[in-house]
Amino acid sequence: MRSVPLLIEAVPEDRYRVTLRFEDGVSARVDLSYLLEYGGVFAPLREPDYFRKLRVDADSGTIAWPNNADIAPETLYARASALSAAG
Repeated sequence: MRSVPLLIEAVPEDRYRVTLRFEDGVSARVDLSYLLEYGGVFAPLREPDYFRKLRVDADSGTIAWPNNADIAPETLYARASALSAAG
C-alpha cells in the first residue's frame, strides 16, 4: 500500500523546476534546485541537460534519473501539495 498518491506525470521545466501531477489531482510546479547542493548521485543533476532526463519511475512512485538518483515520493508530494494549496 502506498503512503502517497501515485505520481503520474513529471515534466522538466526551466531552472530545475518540474511540473508534477499526482493521481489525486494535486499538481504543482516544484523547484528542485536544492538537490544541486548535494554531491554523490545528485552531482550529475547540476548539468541542465542531465536534469531534464528525469522520468517517472512507476515502481518507486517518484521521479528518477538515468543514474538511479531519485527523491522520496513523500517529499515530492509534500512539496507539490503545499504549492497546490497555496494556489
